[in-house]
Amino acid sequence: MHDALRHRLRVLSVIAAAEFKLKYTGSALGYAWSVLKPLALFTLLYLVFGRVFNLNELSPYYAVSLLLGIVLFTFFADATMLGLISIVTRDALIRKIFFPRIIITTSVTLTAGMTLLINLTVVAGFLAYKQITPQPDWLLIPLLLLELYVYTLGVSLLLAALYVRLRDLQQVWELALQLLFYASPIIYPIGFLPPWAQKLVFLNPFTQVLQDIRALLFYPDLASNRVTAASAFGGLGRMVPIAIAIGVFVVGYVFFRRQEPWFAERA
Repeated sequence: MHDALRHRLRVLSVIAAAEFKLKYTGSALGYAWSVLKPLALFTLLYLVFGRVFNLNELSPYYAVSLLLGIVLFTFFADATMLGLISIVTRDALIRKIFFPRIIITTSVTLTAGMTLLINLTVVAGFLAYKQITPQPDWLLIPLLLLELYVYTLGVSLLLAALYVRLRDLQQVWELALQLLFYASPIIYPIGFLPPWAQKLVFLNPFTQVLQDIRALLFYPDLASNRVTAASAFGGLGRMVPIAIAIGVFVVGYVFFRRQEPWFAERA
């Protein structure tokens, strides 16, 4: 059993690395695109909302806070979109070779995760420029990123299994991602929202991860940046989005495995 697990992990790592390399094959700028895309969006949004609407006056860390939100959401959007089409676009492969299909969807989310790590180095550069001193509680950030990955993988597995039968889902999810971007406190401080709306957006684990990381990086800062799931729900409120993230992963995994025997036939 351990040998089989090691073999699957090895196959997963090889496929993920190959996917990452192929993503930028033939591109003049290569891996630089993984950084340029979120930076271009950040520049536009910062000029509009940071400068024109003066949101940067709310906090000395508005720029890096905005960039962090864009980088994390770019990972979520890219991973779920790649995961959604992962089975269908590899229909020839799954018809010829028998192996756990979950490796395919997991590998594309890991590819997006590699891009996330590259983009986080840019965020680290902004933190250094702002002379933000690392704190011991920054060690919690990898756990929060792991939570985001588990949630993202769960969504990706669910979408991949559904897309085999519902081909309109790609357009629906693209629209949903646009709505989620502006519904999440990426551009604006979550403190601008009334308490009932804060609870609503915290039902998305992405918001909880983003706000917890912001609280760790920018504390002490304005109270609006320190709004977390714990403060929104009170008490053990932090567990609400964490439970949702785990629940989404479990549902996605179970649904994916149940649909897996018919992928070759329907893809």
